[in-house]
This record gives sequence, structure tokens and C-alpha cells, in this order.
Amino acid sequence: MPNFPELKNDLFLRAARGEVTERTPVWMMRQAGRYLPEYQSVRADHPFFEVVNTPELASEVTIQPIDRFPLDAAIIFSDILVIPQALGLEVQMVSGKGPHFPSPLKTPDALNRLDPSVADTVLQPVYDAVTQTRIDLNGRVPLIGFAGAPWTLMAYMIEGGGSKSYRNARRWLYEHPEASHELLDTLASLIADYLIRKVEAGAQALQIFDSWAGLLGPGLYRTFGIPYLESIVGAVKDAHPNVPFIAFAKGAPYALPALATAGYDALSLDWTMSPETVRGEVATDIVLQGNLDPCALYGSPDDIRRQVQHMLAAFGPHNHIANLGHGMHPDHDPAHAGVFIDAVHELSETMRAA
Repeated sequence: MPNFPELKNDLFLRAARGEVTERTPVWMMRQAGRYLPEYQSVRADHPFFEVVNTPELASEVTIQPIDRFPLDAAIIFSDILVIPQALGLEVQMVSGKGPHFPSPLKTPDALNRLDPSVADTVLQPVYDAVTQTRIDLNGRVPLIGFAGAPWTLMAYMIEGGGSKSYRNARRWLYEHPEASHELLDTLASLIADYLIRKVEAGAQALQIFDSWAGLLGPGLYRTFGIPYLESIVGAVKDAHPNVPFIAFAKGAPYALPALATAGYDALSLDWTMSPETVRGEVATDIVLQGNLDPCALYGSPDDIRRQVQHMLAAFGPHNHIANLGHGMHPDHDPAHAGVFIDAVHELSETMRAA
């Protein structure tokens, strides 16, 4: 691992490890992205995946929100779909539409098209971007690395892009359970190696996104979701036991007790989940993250502050990392993001001093 600059703000890492902190740390999912004019300026000259695969550009856009806001962590600018690309599938990012797979996996026979031998070559620019960003951050805040969860990636790979129901992918779980497990196992192994390599490249914390967890009921998720998230955290923790690891199973509150005992240090909650309820179902040493409704940022500054106060009160005195319940929206006002961040810092410090 390179010799990186000394970390100046370790608030996020201390909180993620369950240590007592003087105030609540805050970062935002999709904090580097389309709502920032400086990001739009970069994208005007560079396609999406060119930014992801060019370390200098990925570093630049990762650090843009750190330059603008007093955030407590940076998250590497990348995409969860680099993993399907690393298995040999073509993924396009279509303006106004999102990700598109020209040749999705339509039948189990299509699994023969997957080629893990290209993974190292495809993913090397991401590792290089992590190292470059860690250097460029100069110790200002920790750097988070991330990956998509096996089920979420499977959903994209079969559906061919975004969908409200991911009917074709869910159909596989019933029609082709053995092939589904084969694909999920392939993904889990690659994801675990990918996250381990990200830590070795410079990531100081990790998060796994199961964005479509909520499309599966509790029974299906116990079969096709939880075992693979368990295997990933087990492999990562065997390699890097002291690196905080956050799990985000969006829309699946029934998954949280199992994830809390699987080895994850923190659980991220979406805005529909009750922190009080979750806290009653998991051990008090599990850190919770979240969970302001992203649409709350459309409110007035005074309303945002009130919503932050309610959020902080709901999470209570146990360890908490403030975040949104999902990512920033493209039409969010950056100034309102600033209000959210400042409110977390000011109100949490006041509440803890009381």
C-alpha cells in the first residue's frame, strides 16, 4: 500500500468503529454527481465511464463536494456496474435513461459468456482512481470504497437496465434457482476480491449497495440475498478486519437483523425505515447510518434543519452516521445540501453537550 498523507479528520471512521464522537459525522450518497455544476462541467467533455476509468478525473469529481462542503468522508466516484463489465458484459450509460446492457443474460446458457479472466484489466483503473484520490485528498477526510451487492447486479445483468419490478430477474429465482445461485456465487467472489483490492489501493471504509433488496420478500432474500452478503463480509474481514464495512439493503428492513450478525459494522437505513424500530432489533454496538428523505432537501432551510433535528432524535444516543436515505437527486440545490450538512454538525454537537 502506498505511503498516504496523515488523516486529519477521522470522525467518520471513529463513528463507524463504534467509538464515541463529539458530533455526528455526515456524508451523502451520490454526493459527487449531477447536482453539482462543477461535475456537469467535467461531464460536458467526458462520457460517464471515461470519468470512472480515468483516475485523474475520478479523483477530481470525488473531491468536488469535499471542496464545497464540510463533509466527513469522500466516496470514490465509480459505478456498481463495473463488476458486470469485469465479467465481460457491455454496459452503456445512456443519457436520460441510465444503464443499458445491449446483450443481457436471457437464459442460464448465457452464463457461459461471463469471463472473469478480464476482471483485473477492467478494474485496474478503478484501483488506480482510489489510490490517486487518496493522495489528492491529502488526508482531509477518509475515502470510502463501494460495490453493488450480488442480487442487485444480477437484476441489472438479466433485465438489461433499469426496471420498476425487475420481473425477468425475479423470474430467474423461481425458474432457474441453480443458475441463479451460480451467478450470485460468481458475483460474490468477484465483489469480495474487488473490495479487498480497493482497501489495498487506499480505501479506508467500504459500503455495499443492495439497491433492489426490497424487491425480494423475506423468504427469497434469505435464500438469494443474505448468504452472499455474508460471504462477502466474511472474506473482506478476513483480509482487513479493521476496515469499517457498511451494508445498505434498500427497502428490506427484514434483512437488517441478519446483516447485523453477519459481520457488518454499520447498517444504512433508507428513509422509510424507523431508526427506533431497527435499534430495537439489532445490538447496540451496531452503528446505524441515514436516513433523511432525499426529497427533504427540496424544503426550505428552516424545514431542513427541523427534519435533521427529528432524524438525530430518532437515532438517539447510540452511534450514528448521518446520511440521506438514498442518493442526491440531479435537481437538488447544492446550497440545501450545505444546510443539511451544517445542521447535522451543529445540532448533534449541541445535543451531545446537553
